[in-house]
Amino acid sequence: MEMGEVIRTYRKKKGLTQEEMAGRLGVTAPAVNKWEKGSSMPDILLLAPIARLLGITVDELLSFREDLTPEEINGFIYDVDKRLREEPFEKVFEYAGKYLEQYPGCGMLLWQTATLLYARLLISEVGDSEAYEDRIREWYDRVLKEGDEGCRLRAADSLFGFWMRKEEYEKAEAYLAYISDQNPEKRRKQALIYSKTGRITEAYRAYEELLFSAYGELSMVFHGIYRLAMEKGDRQRAHMIVEKWSQTARVFDMGRFNEISVELDLAAAEKDVESTLRLMEEMTASMEDLCSYASSPLYEHMTFKEPREEFLDDMKKTFKASLQDEEMFGFLKEEERQDKIFVAPLT
Repeated sequence: MEMGEVIRTYRKKKGLTQEEMAGRLGVTAPAVNKWEKGSSMPDILLLAPIARLLGITVDELLSFREDLTPEEINGFIYDVDKRLREEPFEKVFEYAGKYLEQYPGCGMLLWQTATLLYARLLISEVGDSEAYEDRIREWYDRVLKEGDEGCRLRAADSLFGFWMRKEEYEKAEAYLAYISDQNPEKRRKQALIYSKTGRITEAYRAYEELLFSAYGELSMVFHGIYRLAMEKGDRQRAHMIVEKWSQTARVFDMGRFNEISVELDLAAAEKDVESTLRLMEEMTASMEDLCSYASSPLYEHMTFKEPREEFLDDMKKTFKASLQDEEMFGFLKEEERQDKIFVAPLT
């Protein structure tokens, strides 16, 4: 898009006539008309006032072409990568820098180019490499300030890695603020910072928290796949998922109750009397094992709240009530072992 088109497009978005725009800039309406037709250009001193009036940056005003499409970006990155294998780094860097000047607002182009050049710089013998590093860091900083949310997150991640390689851990840690607290990658990076700065207990705790939350995530995924397999009548897959799910509970030290509880629904669905009763009995006997993960060496640096007695009692009552679900366990009506499970106290 040429400058005249940019001016006309944003003037109309602002709801301004050529006369109104001219009046605010202290020029004539014919002058604005000539800008938009491309028959003349604004004076350089008017560029900033025009950009402010239109609500855009000077870079956007001067950008003669629109942002690149993903295909165009990929094409340029491929071109730069090919040149890096055939030409001196310095020459390719200069070529890429000039190209980037044409698209000052394209965060993805800037980030991908910076990342490719930095990766090559790290494995190449280049004179005055620090000057190139500084330029690349400036590009990342630009993306961090001006790019969209996705580009900013990528730039923050790149800058984290940049400073980690230089062992500037305090600077690296500052970029964690750009990552959501809900993103596990933030906690992993924080744990790495802790380990590099001598905060060993904090590092262990952060890694252990990641392990603990990972089991919760995996458990939900297993449950989703299991339900899907059951709905589609794929019992072979359901058995495989239950087996892997149980093994995962064991690997993550979730206790015997959690290891076997995932098997009960499948055994009941198949009306497998022997397996269902065995699981009921074993789960009843292992109710006290519910929170055994709290004493696992896997999580020794974490602090778990001691569950209140009332909470455990409610859990036991809820569990025992679930074993009397008529729809799920009605096929056990005539089984004496089931009656013993129902009347047995949950210690």
